[in-house]
Amino acid sequence: MVPSSPAVEKQVPVEPGPDLELRSWRRLVCYLCFYGFMAQIRPGESFITPYLLGPDKNFTRKQVTNEITPVLPYSYLAVLVPVFLLTDYLRYTPVLLLQGLSYVSVWLLLLLGHSVAHMQLMELFYSVTMAARIAYSSYIFSLVQPARYQRVASYSRAAVLLGVFSSSVLGQLLVTAGGVSFSTLNYISLAFLTFSVVLALFLKRPKRSLFFNRGAAGREPSASASELERMNPGAGGKLGRALRAFCWVSVLARMLRELGDSLRRPQLRLWSLWWVFNSAGYYLVVYYVHILWNEVDPTTNSARVYNGAADAASTLLGAITSFAAGFVKIRWARWSKLLIAGVTATQAGLVFLLSHTRHIWLCYVAFMLFRGSYQFLVPIATFQIAASLSKELCALVFGVNTFFATIVKTVITFIVSDIRGLGLPVRQQFQLYSVYFLLLSIIYFLGAMLDGLRHCQRGRHQPLPLAQDLRSPEEEKAALALSVQDKDLRSLPPAQGPRLSPEDSLGAAGPGSGEQRQSDLAPAPLATGFLSPVPAPSAYILGPTQASGPDSAAETCPQSAVPPPGVSTLGLQRHLSVSVQNVSQ
Repeated sequence: MVPSSPAVEKQVPVEPGPDLELRSWRRLVCYLCFYGFMAQIRPGESFITPYLLGPDKNFTRKQVTNEITPVLPYSYLAVLVPVFLLTDYLRYTPVLLLQGLSYVSVWLLLLLGHSVAHMQLMELFYSVTMAARIAYSSYIFSLVQPARYQRVASYSRAAVLLGVFSSSVLGQLLVTAGGVSFSTLNYISLAFLTFSVVLALFLKRPKRSLFFNRGAAGREPSASASELERMNPGAGGKLGRALRAFCWVSVLARMLRELGDSLRRPQLRLWSLWWVFNSAGYYLVVYYVHILWNEVDPTTNSARVYNGAADAASTLLGAITSFAAGFVKIRWARWSKLLIAGVTATQAGLVFLLSHTRHIWLCYVAFMLFRGSYQFLVPIATFQIAASLSKELCALVFGVNTFFATIVKTVITFIVSDIRGLGLPVRQQFQLYSVYFLLLSIIYFLGAMLDGLRHCQRGRHQPLPLAQDLRSPEEEKAALALSVQDKDLRSLPPAQGPRLSPEDSLGAAGPGSGEQRQSDLAPAPLATGFLSPVPAPSAYILGPTQASGPDSAAETCPQSAVPPPGVSTLGLQRHLSVSVQNVSQ
């Protein structure tokens, strides 16, 4: 019996309107950003080292430097890959909850532990919190449409930076102005972290993730397998598992092939190597800088410890330099190595200053500049790596880079810091770190010099292309239509066109080969900017060629665009205007 029309209408689900969907994702993003802000409120984090070396715990500097702190990179290397896989498989929220519980465990061990083994276990839990940070940064992308990725990524990043800055300022005010002890400050941090765990319980668990739960496309094999299981439970289950295994093997093989092909790109190789080696040195400096500050100024008066102010200022400077990096417009294919070499040489000088100075305020300023210079290159490296990759391959590349950086960091820690290795004091470690950055800068400078020599050998008539040529879809269509029109006009025989006027014949008689005309009529490349592409100039120029960058004037000579034989300039302009109007329509 066919149901009546009202019953049918009741069974049809009502699609949510655009206003309801907009309010829904805004509420989710606001709640997630609030959680990200509150999870960073740990006012006692900047004062953990003086707390361990002070009368509360009374550990020696050698124990903290050579026995406790080296456990952090070891454990981080051990938990990085499992936490990364669990993040995607469990769909983010359980890992965020695990991160909150790990933070609570860190501060419980910090307050209640009294032995080196307790502090080493604390470093293990802290490494879990570091590995779980990927859950927050990738969770937000599973809640919104791809068109909103850039906006929500900026919101979540701003919430984290604001939380770190507020936490450092709050800790410094409580210690300096309020006279709060380090132990009380850690209890306050524990209260904030417990509240963030409660917030994590109410986070919405998404239905899809990047690799293991890919939505409708990823549920097709499981759906077919469930049908087979209902028909034949024994064979269907085996066949379903075989189909899923084959699907994952094929996807993994395809991504590995794409990764191998992507490594042939010079810019991707360069910035991936920078990510591996420079980030390893950066985190080694961050891990041990508080111990260095305590050696430079071993005061027992907590009101004179300004670690929180230094962390807050360095975070603010890092945010400013990261924002400023989005407005840098250079030819990355030519100047990337030179820029990296200059920044790395600056970092080597700052680390050398840290290792030799006896003034605590000079240490603070040097660390602020060191951290700001690193944060300046992070968004540039992120864009250069991710601009030409798919979302899945981009996540794989960043994961591989982070894994290899952790390996480098662990090897250096074992050789330099661990008591089973050299077991050097903190000042000698910073001297070696300065040599490390100096060697990296020399390698980058040599690479830039080799690129310059190759460019001089090729001559200055072929300007280097930009590293990334970003165009909107409308500009791509216009460029394609203009290239087709150019080919059609060149194929016209001379007899079909009208007789050239004296003015046109003067312009057509100049020296210009077909290759030169092709370069004149090609669309001008865009100046690449981080997340803010600049609109391109007019794609078809009937006059002197305009420079597309600050160094183009020294490489190319202005040439007049020559119309095809048998076609007048006026007719060419009319034909092009009609074609551009068609494309715009």
